[in-house]
Amino acid sequence: MSTGWNDNTPIYRQLKERVVGMMLDGVLQAGDALPSVRQIAAEYQLNPITVSRAYQELVDETLVEKRRGLGMYMTEGARDKLLASERERFIREEWPAMLERIRRLGLDLGQLLRSSGGAA
Repeated sequence: MSTGWNDNTPIYRQLKERVVGMMLDGVLQAGDALPSVRQIAAEYQLNPITVSRAYQELVDETLVEKRRGLGMYMTEGARDKLLASERERFIREEWPAMLERIRRLGLDLGQLLRSSGGAA
């Protein structure tokens, strides 16, 4: 995880998104332990409450489970759940704007796919 924080978004949300990115990228696998709250707080000079809040959101979304006395662990199926929700969000929020920009620039979607190595 990099240490640069964006001033426009609460740090706990940025931290949560970094952990989600690690899950999506396969850095964290189902059953893997997340770094401890103390470890993250010390390493990135964050308030432990900030780290706990980020982790709690992951627990609330059932992406992570607390194991009393052991720490936080990525749940089975968390990556699949994240992929499904990220795909849905992309299709709903990002793709329409991207498609409109492609149309506005007069680009051919098939040509774009071929030039990027994708199938048309």
